[in-house]
Amino acid sequence: MRFSKLQSCGNDYIYINNLIEKISDAEKNRLAFNLSNRHFGIGSDGLIFIEASDKADFKMEMYNQDGTFSEICGNGIRGMGKFLFDAKMIKGTEVSIESGGKIYYLILNVIGKLVTSIRVDMGAPELTAKKIPVISKNAWCTNEAIDINGQEYKMTCVSMGNPHAVIVYPDLNALDINHLGPLFENHQRFPKRTNVEFIEVIDRKNVRMRVWERGCGETLACGSGACAVLVACVLNSLTDDEITVFLPGGEIMVNWDREMKKIYLTGSAISVYNGEITKQSVHLIGQSLKILNGIAD
Repeated sequence: MRFSKLQSCGNDYIYINNLIEKISDAEKNRLAFNLSNRHFGIGSDGLIFIEASDKADFKMEMYNQDGTFSEICGNGIRGMGKFLFDAKMIKGTEVSIESGGKIYYLILNVIGKLVTSIRVDMGAPELTAKKIPVISKNAWCTNEAIDINGQEYKMTCVSMGNPHAVIVYPDLNALDINHLGPLFENHQRFPKRTNVEFIEVIDRKNVRMRVWERGCGETLACGSGACAVLVACVLNSLTDDEITVFLPGGEIMVNWDREMKKIYLTGSAISVYNGEITKQSVHLIGQSLKILNGIAD
């Protein structure tokens, strides 16, 4: 089975062209769990399958590191755009990709034969609490209190095709994200769990962010999370409509065209390597992880 590994701001994914490999739906989540493991597998934040679409040029199916399905990833979809370009699966520098039932439009910035950056039309943010989903007494969950083990935090919730909770935090360097992240992700107010963005606002054009991703843990970047951060900042009058989000893995530009009701995400996508893995190796990885987790056949 052939694969490629790409990263965007350190958010790394394994890509499989399933138009060729023909991995069945029943195998996908277990394959994602096995291959994403950083000790026994290839190692990644998740696994992305390139599929056929009857609505767009291609379809992206994404699975988190824990094997759960994810509707969208802004960094992952940029990586897919570069994969398609490098594999000569598209002509020109524009492509539409279906993911999680929505269509996303990508424009690739190319110098010579090198993709230098990719802009994704991420569509309109969803702010209705029931549709995010988040349990709230209000129509929108904006700067709303949430109790985490007796400590009150203020969160603004946004869906970019997947749920996000954005929290302004006083000192990201002192943040114990491995403690707080799971408490937010699995809080009873989030029926489908949530991604969590902890932010420091530098000024009206620049924001620092750390992210705890649903099904992955802390990652070096999250594209849809950066979009959610911009929306939360604008709703709370903290920034302008265009910002640079600084993440541990790099920086991403985000713009909210409120007249067009669209969020645009621009950043890099870089190929790490291409490879091939045998079915026997995949099986052995699975057996090793079963032993590690104490699961008997």
